[in-house]
Amino acid sequence: MSTHVVVIGSDLRRATIKVTPGTYLIDVLQEACKKLSISADKYILKHKQKTVDLTVPFRTAGLVGGAKLELVQKSNTPSAVQIGLQLPQPEAKEIPGGRLIKKLPSNLTLWSVLRQFESGDASAGRNINITARGVAKTSAGTASGSGQLYYETPILNIMGRDYTTFEDFQKTLAQLGHNSGSVLVRLTFKTTDQTLFEAMERISQSFKETREEPSAAASQPEASAAAEQAQPEPTPDIPMADAPSDAPLAIETEPSAAPLQESKDPYEPVGVYLAPSSNTPAAALAPTVESDFTPTVAHAKLHQSQLEKSSRNKRLPSDKELEEKAAEERARVAAIKSVIVKIRFPDNTSSDWQIDHASTGAFLYGAVRHVMADPALPFHLVLPGSNGKNVIKDDAGPKHTLIAGYKLQGRVLINLVWNDEVPPAKRKLPFLKANVAKQGQEIKVPELPKYEPEDPAPAPKKEESSEPKKSGDGKGPKVPKWLKLGKK
Repeated sequence: MSTHVVVIGSDLRRATIKVTPGTYLIDVLQEACKKLSISADKYILKHKQKTVDLTVPFRTAGLVGGAKLELVQKSNTPSAVQIGLQLPQPEAKEIPGGRLIKKLPSNLTLWSVLRQFESGDASAGRNINITARGVAKTSAGTASGSGQLYYETPILNIMGRDYTTFEDFQKTLAQLGHNSGSVLVRLTFKTTDQTLFEAMERISQSFKETREEPSAAASQPEASAAAEQAQPEPTPDIPMADAPSDAPLAIETEPSAAPLQESKDPYEPVGVYLAPSSNTPAAALAPTVESDFTPTVAHAKLHQSQLEKSSRNKRLPSDKELEEKAAEERARVAAIKSVIVKIRFPDNTSSDWQIDHASTGAFLYGAVRHVMADPALPFHLVLPGSNGKNVIKDDAGPKHTLIAGYKLQGRVLINLVWNDEVPPAKRKLPFLKANVAKQGQEIKVPELPKYEPEDPAPAPKKEESSEPKKSGDGKGPKVPKWLKLGKK
Protein backbone atom coordinates (compact mmCIF):
# COMPACT_ATOMS: atom_id res chain seq x y z
CA MET A 1 0.00 0.00 0.00
CA SER A 2 1.53 3.28 -1.12
CA THR A 3 0.65 6.86 -0.39
CA HIS A 4 2.31 10.22 -0.82
CA VAL A 5 3.58 13.23 1.09
CA VAL A 6 3.97 16.83 -0.04
CA VAL A 7 7.29 18.59 0.54
CA ILE A 8 7.10 22.40 0.50
CA GLY A 9 10.28 24.38 -0.13
CA SER A 10 11.26 27.74 1.32
CA ASP A 11 10.17 29.38 -1.97
CA LEU A 12 6.73 27.69 -1.67
CA ARG A 13 7.47 25.22 -4.48
CA ARG A 14 6.00 21.79 -3.90
CA ALA A 15 7.14 18.27 -4.62
CA THR A 16 4.90 15.23 -4.27
CA ILE A 17 6.79 12.11 -3.17
CA LYS A 18 5.30 8.60 -3.25
CA VAL A 19 6.08 6.60 -0.14
CA THR A 20 5.49 3.11 1.17
CA PRO A 21 5.40 2.05 4.84
CA GLY A 22 9.06 1.01 4.58
CA THR A 23 10.34 4.21 2.88
CA TYR A 24 12.88 6.03 5.02
CA LEU A 25 12.34 9.74 5.42
CA ILE A 26 15.93 10.51 4.48
CA ASP A 27 15.07 9.09 1.03
CA VAL A 28 12.04 11.38 0.94
CA LEU A 29 14.25 14.39 1.65
CA GLN A 30 16.78 13.43 -1.02
CA GLU A 31 14.14 12.79 -3.67
CA ALA A 32 12.33 16.06 -2.88
CA CYS A 33 15.55 18.06 -3.07
CA LYS A 34 16.38 16.36 -6.36
CA LYS A 35 13.02 17.45 -7.82
CA LEU A 36 13.47 21.00 -6.51
CA SER A 37 17.10 21.14 -7.74
CA ILE A 38 18.60 21.96 -4.36
CA SER A 39 21.21 20.27 -2.18
CA ALA A 40 19.82 17.82 0.37
CA ASP A 41 22.81 18.35 2.68
CA LYS A 42 21.58 21.82 3.68
CA TYR A 43 17.99 21.04 4.64
CA ILE A 44 15.90 19.12 7.16
CA LEU A 45 12.19 18.30 7.24
CA LYS A 46 9.63 19.70 9.69
CA HIS A 47 6.02 18.76 10.25
CA LYS A 48 3.83 21.17 12.22
CA GLN A 49 6.89 23.06 13.50
CA LYS A 50 8.48 19.83 14.78
CA THR A 51 11.66 18.36 13.33
CA VAL A 52 11.10 15.03 11.61
CA ASP A 53 13.42 12.12 12.43
CA LEU A 54 14.94 11.24 9.04
CA THR A 55 16.34 7.90 10.19
CA VAL A 56 13.02 6.11 10.68
CA PRO A 57 10.69 4.62 8.05
CA PHE A 58 7.35 6.20 7.19
CA ARG A 59 5.31 3.70 9.23
CA THR A 60 6.97 4.70 12.52
CA ALA A 61 7.29 8.45 11.83
CA GLY A 62 3.76 9.28 13.01
CA LEU A 63 2.77 10.83 9.67
CA VAL A 64 -0.44 10.33 7.71
CA GLY A 65 -0.92 10.06 3.99
CA GLY A 66 -0.78 13.42 2.25
CA ALA A 67 1.13 15.04 5.12
CA LYS A 68 2.75 18.38 4.31
CA LEU A 69 6.43 18.56 5.21
CA GLU A 70 8.41 21.79 5.21
CA LEU A 71 11.97 22.12 3.98
CA VAL A 72 13.97 24.12 6.54
CA GLN A 73 17.61 25.09 6.13
CA LYS A 74 19.71 23.59 8.89
CA SER A 75 22.60 25.18 10.75
CA ASN A 76 25.99 25.31 9.08
CA THR A 77 27.67 24.30 12.33
CA PRO A 78 27.76 20.50 12.69
CA SER A 79 26.22 19.16 15.87
CA ALA A 80 27.55 16.36 18.06
CA VAL A 81 26.16 12.85 17.66
CA GLN A 82 26.77 10.13 20.24
CA ILE A 83 27.70 6.93 18.39
CA GLY A 84 27.65 3.47 19.90
CA LEU A 85 29.62 0.89 17.90
CA GLN A 86 28.54 -2.69 18.65
CA LEU A 87 31.52 -4.96 17.96
CA PRO A 88 31.22 -8.57 16.80
CA GLN A 89 32.82 -11.54 18.47
CA PRO A 90 35.65 -12.16 19.31
CA GLU A 91 36.59 -8.44 19.35
CA ALA A 92 33.73 -7.72 21.79
CA LYS A 93 35.34 -9.85 24.49
CA GLU A 94 38.10 -7.31 25.08
CA ILE A 95 35.69 -4.37 25.39
CA PRO A 96 33.41 -3.96 28.45
CA GLY A 97 29.88 -4.55 27.21
CA GLY A 98 31.14 -5.14 23.69
CA ARG A 99 30.30 -1.56 22.69
CA LEU A 100 32.41 1.56 22.06
CA ILE A 101 30.80 4.97 22.65
CA LYS A 102 32.10 8.31 21.40
CA LYS A 103 30.72 11.74 20.47
CA LEU A 104 31.59 12.84 16.94
CA PRO A 105 30.46 15.72 14.68
CA SER A 106 27.67 15.03 12.22
CA ASN A 107 29.78 16.04 9.18
CA LEU A 108 32.10 13.02 9.52
CA THR A 109 31.86 10.24 6.95
CA LEU A 110 31.20 6.67 8.00
CA TRP A 111 34.77 5.78 7.04
CA SER A 112 36.11 8.57 9.25
CA VAL A 113 33.91 7.32 12.08
CA LEU A 114 35.46 3.86 11.80
CA ARG A 115 38.94 5.40 11.75
CA GLN A 116 38.11 7.35 14.89
CA PHE A 117 37.14 4.16 16.71
CA GLU A 118 40.33 2.49 15.47
CA SER A 119 42.52 5.17 17.07
CA GLY A 120 42.01 3.78 20.58
CA ASP A 121 40.55 6.91 22.23
CA ALA A 122 37.14 5.31 22.68
CA SER A 123 38.53 1.86 23.56
CA ALA A 124 40.70 2.92 26.51
CA GLY A 125 43.90 2.74 24.46
CA ARG A 126 43.19 -0.57 22.67
CA ASN A 127 43.77 -0.29 18.92
CA ILE A 128 41.15 -2.20 16.95
CA ASN A 129 41.59 -3.13 13.29
CA ILE A 130 38.36 -2.40 11.42
CA THR A 131 39.26 -1.00 7.98
CA ALA A 132 42.37 -3.05 7.05
CA ARG A 133 41.48 -6.64 7.89
CA GLY A 134 42.66 -9.60 5.85
CA VAL A 135 41.81 -13.28 5.87
CA ALA A 136 44.29 -15.89 4.61
CA LYS A 137 43.04 -18.25 1.93
CA THR A 138 44.93 -20.96 0.11
CA SER A 139 44.72 -21.25 -3.64
CA ALA A 140 43.50 -24.89 -3.46
CA GLY A 141 41.14 -24.32 -0.54
CA THR A 142 43.10 -26.70 1.69
CA ALA A 143 44.36 -26.05 5.18
CA SER A 144 47.97 -25.69 4.00
CA GLY A 145 49.71 -24.46 0.90
CA SER A 146 50.30 -21.20 -0.91
CA GLY A 147 47.68 -18.49 -0.76
CA GLN A 148 46.91 -14.80 -0.32
CA LEU A 149 45.28 -12.40 2.13
CA TYR A 150 41.78 -11.40 1.03
CA TYR A 151 40.14 -8.20 2.20
CA GLU A 152 37.50 -8.44 4.93
CA THR A 153 35.16 -5.47 4.49
CA PRO A 154 33.17 -3.98 7.36
CA ILE A 155 29.37 -4.01 7.17
CA LEU A 156 27.50 -1.34 9.13
CA ASN A 157 23.88 -1.79 10.13
CA ILE A 158 22.28 1.52 11.12
CA MET A 159 18.57 1.64 11.93
CA GLY A 160 17.96 -1.55 9.94
CA ARG A 161 19.87 -0.47 6.83
CA ASP A 162 23.16 -2.04 5.73
CA TYR A 163 26.07 -0.02 4.35
CA THR A 164 28.66 -2.26 2.67
CA THR A 165 30.31 -0.44 -0.25
CA PHE A 166 33.00 2.22 -0.29
CA GLU A 167 30.47 4.62 -1.83
CA ASP A 168 28.25 4.15 1.23
CA PHE A 169 31.19 4.79 3.55
CA GLN A 170 31.74 8.19 1.91
CA LYS A 171 28.36 9.44 3.18
CA THR A 172 28.31 11.61 6.28
CA LEU A 173 26.15 11.08 9.33
CA ALA A 174 24.09 14.13 8.38
CA GLN A 175 23.42 12.65 4.93
CA LEU A 176 22.03 9.58 6.66
CA GLY A 177 19.71 11.76 8.76
CA HIS A 178 21.71 11.73 12.02
CA ASN A 179 22.04 15.41 12.92
CA SER A 180 21.76 15.05 16.70
CA GLY A 181 21.00 12.58 19.47
CA SER A 182 22.51 9.10 19.54
CA VAL A 183 22.76 6.21 17.09
CA LEU A 184 23.70 2.54 17.40
CA VAL A 185 25.94 1.06 14.70
CA ARG A 186 26.19 -2.73 14.51
CA LEU A 187 29.47 -3.88 12.97
CA THR A 188 30.06 -7.17 11.17
CA PHE A 189 32.65 -8.33 8.64
CA LYS A 190 32.43 -10.11 5.29
CA THR A 191 35.23 -11.68 3.29
CA THR A 192 35.43 -10.36 -0.30
CA ASP A 193 37.05 -11.66 -3.48
CA GLN A 194 39.56 -8.79 -3.53
CA THR A 195 43.05 -9.27 -2.25
CA LEU A 196 44.15 -7.07 0.62
CA PHE A 197 46.65 -5.27 -1.62
CA GLU A 198 43.99 -4.42 -4.24
CA ALA A 199 41.58 -3.29 -1.55
CA MET A 200 44.18 -0.97 0.03
CA GLU A 201 44.83 0.65 -3.36
CA ARG A 202 41.12 1.18 -3.91
CA ILE A 203 40.73 2.60 -0.41
CA SER A 204 43.56 5.08 -1.00
CA GLN A 205 41.89 6.21 -4.25
CA SER A 206 38.31 6.27 -2.92
CA PHE A 207 39.05 8.24 0.22
CA LYS A 208 41.73 10.53 -1.20
CA GLU A 209 39.14 13.21 -2.01
CA THR A 210 37.57 13.03 1.44
CA ARG A 211 40.98 13.65 3.02
CA GLU A 212 41.78 16.53 0.65
CA GLU A 213 38.51 18.40 1.22
CA PRO A 214 39.07 19.20 4.92
CA SER A 215 42.72 20.00 4.24
CA ALA A 216 41.71 22.47 1.52
CA ALA A 217 39.19 24.04 3.86
CA ALA A 218 41.82 24.30 6.58
CA SER A 219 44.26 25.92 4.15
CA GLN A 220 41.91 28.86 3.56
CA PRO A 221 42.27 30.40 7.04
CA GLU A 222 46.01 29.68 6.87
CA ALA A 223 46.22 31.53 3.55
CA SER A 224 44.29 34.48 4.98
CA ALA A 225 46.56 34.52 8.02
CA ALA A 226 49.62 34.42 5.75
CA ALA A 227 48.20 37.33 3.75
CA GLU A 228 47.79 39.32 6.92
CA GLN A 229 51.38 38.58 7.90
CA ALA A 230 52.58 39.58 4.43
CA GLN A 231 51.22 43.10 4.86
CA PRO A 232 53.77 45.85 5.58
CA GLU A 233 54.85 46.15 9.18
CA PRO A 234 53.00 48.72 11.25
CA THR A 235 54.61 51.92 12.38
CA PRO A 236 56.68 51.80 15.58
CA ASP A 237 54.73 51.69 18.80
CA ILE A 238 53.93 54.95 20.53
CA PRO A 239 55.89 55.35 23.79
CA MET A 240 53.95 54.07 26.75
CA ALA A 241 53.88 57.44 28.49
CA ASP A 242 52.31 59.07 25.39
CA ALA A 243 49.74 56.39 24.59
CA PRO A 244 46.21 57.84 24.95
CA SER A 245 44.75 54.61 26.37
CA ASP A 246 47.24 54.68 29.25
CA ALA A 247 46.79 58.32 30.21
CA PRO A 248 44.51 57.77 33.25
CA LEU A 249 46.90 55.25 34.82
CA ALA A 250 49.86 57.49 34.09
CA ILE A 251 48.22 60.34 36.05
CA GLU A 252 47.90 58.19 39.16
CA THR A 253 51.10 56.17 39.20
CA GLU A 254 53.69 57.60 36.82
CA PRO A 255 55.61 60.88 37.31
CA SER A 256 55.78 62.72 34.04
CA ALA A 257 59.25 64.13 34.69
CA ALA A 258 60.97 60.76 35.25
CA PRO A 259 61.17 58.63 32.07
CA LEU A 260 61.82 54.92 32.33
CA GLN A 261 65.42 53.82 32.06
CA GLU A 262 66.55 50.61 30.43
CA SER A 263 68.35 48.14 32.70
CA LYS A 264 70.85 45.48 31.72
CA ASP A 265 69.78 43.09 34.50
CA PRO A 266 66.22 41.87 33.77
CA TYR A 267 65.51 41.60 37.49
CA GLU A 268 66.42 45.25 38.05
CA PRO A 269 63.35 47.53 38.08
CA VAL A 270 63.17 50.33 35.55
CA GLY A 271 61.56 52.61 38.13
CA VAL A 272 61.23 52.74 41.92
CA TYR A 273 58.70 54.98 43.67
CA LEU A 274 58.37 55.92 47.33
CA ALA A 275 55.22 55.69 49.40
CA PRO A 276 52.92 58.75 49.40
CA SER A 277 53.65 61.23 52.19
CA SER A 278 49.97 61.94 52.87
CA ASN A 279 47.46 59.48 54.26
CA THR A 280 44.74 60.96 52.03
CA PRO A 281 44.76 59.84 48.39
CA ALA A 282 45.50 62.58 45.89
CA ALA A 283 42.26 61.86 44.05
CA ALA A 284 40.28 62.70 47.21
CA LEU A 285 41.93 66.16 47.42
CA ALA A 286 40.95 67.17 43.90
CA PRO A 287 38.14 69.77 43.75
CA THR A 288 34.80 68.43 42.64
CA VAL A 289 31.73 70.00 41.10
CA GLU A 290 28.30 68.78 42.13
CA SER A 291 27.08 68.82 38.56
CA ASP A 292 29.65 66.16 37.64
CA PHE A 293 27.66 63.60 39.63
CA THR A 294 24.21 64.64 38.36
CA PRO A 295 22.92 62.43 35.53
CA THR A 296 21.82 64.26 32.43
CA VAL A 297 19.35 63.45 29.67
CA ALA A 298 22.22 62.05 27.58
CA HIS A 299 23.03 59.57 30.36
CA ALA A 300 19.40 58.46 30.52
CA LYS A 301 19.23 57.99 26.75
CA LEU A 302 22.48 56.02 26.78
CA HIS A 303 21.21 53.77 29.58
CA GLN A 304 17.93 53.23 27.74
CA SER A 305 19.73 52.30 24.52
CA GLN A 306 21.93 49.81 26.40
CA LEU A 307 18.88 48.18 27.97
CA GLU A 308 17.19 47.96 24.59
CA LYS A 309 20.31 46.47 23.01
CA SER A 310 20.71 43.86 25.76
CA SER A 311 17.07 42.77 25.42
CA ARG A 312 17.44 41.79 21.76
CA ASN A 313 18.12 38.18 20.81
CA LYS A 314 21.62 37.64 19.50
CA ARG A 315 22.74 34.93 17.11
CA LEU A 316 25.44 32.65 18.44
CA PRO A 317 28.70 32.97 16.47
CA SER A 318 29.51 30.23 14.00
CA ASP A 319 32.68 28.15 14.03
CA LYS A 320 34.16 30.31 11.27
CA GLU A 321 33.47 33.50 13.23
CA LEU A 322 34.98 31.96 16.36
CA GLU A 323 38.11 30.97 14.41
CA GLU A 324 38.40 34.47 12.93
CA LYS A 325 38.01 36.02 16.38
CA ALA A 326 40.66 33.70 17.81
CA ALA A 327 43.02 34.53 14.92
CA GLU A 328 42.51 38.26 15.52
CA GLU A 329 43.22 37.77 19.23
CA ARG A 330 46.43 35.85 18.47
CA ALA A 331 47.54 38.55 16.03
CA ARG A 332 46.78 41.28 18.58
CA VAL A 333 48.80 39.49 21.28
CA ALA A 334 51.69 38.86 18.86
CA ALA A 335 51.80 42.57 17.98
CA ILE A 336 52.52 43.55 21.61
CA LYS A 337 56.23 44.34 21.94
CA SER A 338 56.52 44.89 25.69
CA VAL A 339 54.42 45.65 28.76
CA ILE A 340 55.22 47.82 31.79
CA VAL A 341 54.18 46.08 35.02
CA LYS A 342 53.92 48.13 38.21
CA ILE A 343 53.88 46.11 41.45
CA ARG A 344 52.56 47.88 44.53
CA PHE A 345 54.08 46.60 47.78
CA PRO A 346 52.34 46.42 51.20
CA ASP A 347 54.10 49.61 52.47
CA ASN A 348 52.73 51.54 49.43
CA THR A 349 56.09 51.64 47.68
CA SER A 350 56.12 50.40 44.09
CA SER A 351 58.46 49.37 41.29
CA ASP A 352 58.18 49.01 37.50
CA TRP A 353 59.47 46.16 35.35
CA GLN A 354 59.47 45.84 31.58
CA ILE A 355 58.42 42.38 30.34
CA ASP A 356 58.19 40.68 26.95
CA HIS A 357 56.56 37.54 25.52
CA ALA A 358 59.12 35.24 27.18
CA SER A 359 58.43 36.55 30.70
CA THR A 360 56.46 34.22 32.96
CA GLY A 361 55.06 34.36 36.46
CA ALA A 362 58.28 32.85 37.83
CA PHE A 363 60.25 35.77 36.36
CA LEU A 364 57.98 38.28 38.11
CA TYR A 365 58.35 36.52 41.46
CA GLY A 366 62.11 36.39 41.02
CA ALA A 367 62.24 40.11 40.19
CA VAL A 368 60.28 40.95 43.35
CA ARG A 369 62.56 38.80 45.53
CA HIS A 370 65.52 40.59 43.96
CA VAL A 371 64.43 43.91 45.56
CA MET A 372 62.94 42.51 48.79
CA ALA A 373 64.67 43.17 52.08
CA ASP A 374 63.72 39.64 53.23
CA PRO A 375 63.31 37.34 50.16
CA ALA A 376 62.32 34.36 52.35
CA LEU A 377 58.90 35.78 53.24
CA PRO A 378 56.06 34.15 51.26
CA PHE A 379 53.72 36.30 49.17
CA HIS A 380 51.52 36.16 46.09
CA LEU A 381 50.77 38.60 43.28
CA VAL A 382 47.15 39.54 42.61
CA LEU A 383 45.71 41.32 39.58
CA PRO A 384 43.40 44.21 40.52
CA GLY A 385 39.63 43.93 40.08
CA SER A 386 39.48 40.19 40.81
CA ASN A 387 38.82 40.25 44.59
CA GLY A 388 42.03 38.29 45.15
CA LYS A 389 40.94 35.40 42.90
CA ASN A 390 43.09 36.13 39.82
CA VAL A 391 46.51 35.25 41.23
CA ILE A 392 49.67 35.04 39.14
CA LYS A 393 51.34 31.69 39.79
CA ASP A 394 55.04 31.26 40.49
CA ASP A 395 55.42 28.96 37.49
CA ALA A 396 57.68 29.09 34.42
CA GLY A 397 55.42 26.93 32.25
CA PRO A 398 54.10 28.08 28.84
CA LYS A 399 50.59 28.48 30.28
CA HIS A 400 51.84 31.10 32.75
CA THR A 401 53.37 33.60 30.34
CA LEU A 402 52.40 37.12 31.38
CA ILE A 403 51.35 38.47 27.96
CA ALA A 404 49.78 35.42 26.29
CA GLY A 405 48.73 33.50 29.42
CA TYR A 406 47.52 36.30 31.73
CA LYS A 407 46.53 38.72 28.91
CA LEU A 408 48.63 41.62 30.21
CA GLN A 409 48.89 44.63 27.90
CA GLY A 410 49.72 48.31 28.05
CA ARG A 411 50.45 49.32 31.65
CA VAL A 412 49.33 46.92 34.38
CA LEU A 413 49.14 47.42 38.15
CA ILE A 414 49.66 44.30 40.31
CA ASN A 415 49.29 44.16 44.09
CA LEU A 416 51.63 42.15 46.33
CA VAL A 417 49.78 40.43 49.19
CA TRP A 418 51.43 38.66 52.12
CA ASN A 419 50.56 35.05 52.81
CA ASP A 420 48.76 34.26 56.06
CA GLU A 421 51.83 32.73 57.72
CA VAL A 422 53.81 36.01 57.63
CA PRO A 423 53.89 37.41 61.23
CA PRO A 424 52.57 40.98 61.83
CA ALA A 425 56.00 42.17 63.04
CA LYS A 426 57.55 41.28 59.68
CA ARG A 427 54.79 43.06 57.79
CA LYS A 428 55.62 46.40 59.46
CA LEU A 429 59.25 46.36 58.31
CA PRO A 430 60.34 48.22 55.14
CA PHE A 431 59.78 46.07 52.07
CA LEU A 432 62.61 47.24 49.77
CA LYS A 433 66.31 46.84 50.27
CA ALA A 434 68.21 49.92 51.42
CA ASN A 435 70.14 50.31 48.14
CA VAL A 436 66.93 49.96 46.11
CA ALA A 437 64.97 52.37 48.33
CA LYS A 438 67.66 55.02 47.75
CA GLN A 439 66.74 55.03 44.06
CA GLY A 440 63.12 55.77 44.89
CA GLN A 441 61.45 58.97 43.77
CA GLU A 442 58.21 60.62 44.72
CA ILE A 443 55.16 60.28 42.54
CA LYS A 444 54.29 63.67 41.10
CA VAL A 445 50.60 64.04 40.41
CA PRO A 446 50.02 66.52 37.57
CA GLU A 447 47.57 69.32 38.15
CA LEU A 448 44.21 68.84 36.54
CA PRO A 449 43.16 71.54 34.07
CA LYS A 450 40.63 73.97 35.44
CA TYR A 451 37.43 74.59 33.58
CA GLU A 452 34.31 76.59 34.20
CA PRO A 453 31.04 74.68 33.89
CA GLU A 454 28.76 76.08 31.26
CA ASP A 455 25.38 77.18 32.56
CA PRO A 456 22.48 75.86 30.51
CA ALA A 457 20.79 78.49 28.40
CA PRO A 458 17.43 79.57 29.82
CA ALA A 459 14.38 78.47 27.92
CA PRO A 460 12.59 81.25 26.01
CA LYS A 461 9.56 82.59 27.85
CA LYS A 462 6.21 82.82 26.17
CA GLU A 463 4.98 86.39 25.58
CA GLU A 464 1.94 87.20 27.66
CA SER A 465 -0.52 89.79 26.42
CA SER A 466 -1.40 92.62 28.82
CA GLU A 467 -4.94 92.87 27.44
CA PRO A 468 -7.60 90.93 29.34
CA LYS A 469 -9.01 87.90 27.61
CA LYS A 470 -12.39 88.48 26.04
CA SER A 471 -15.20 86.02 25.87
CA GLY A 472 -16.76 84.93 22.66
CA ASP A 473 -19.56 87.56 22.67
CA GLY A 474 -17.12 90.51 22.52
CA LYS A 475 -18.56 92.32 25.60
CA GLY A 476 -15.49 92.15 27.80
CA PRO A 477 -14.84 89.85 30.72
CA LYS A 478 -17.86 87.81 31.77
CA VAL A 479 -19.18 88.20 35.38
CA PRO A 480 -19.99 84.89 37.05
CA LYS A 481 -23.58 84.27 38.11
CA TRP A 482 -22.87 83.90 41.82
CA LEU A 483 -21.52 87.47 41.88
CA LYS A 484 -24.84 88.95 40.66
CA LEU A 485 -26.33 89.34 44.14
CA GLY A 486 -28.77 92.23 43.53
CA LYS A 487 -30.26 91.01 40.33
CA LYS A 488 -33.12 88.60 39.96
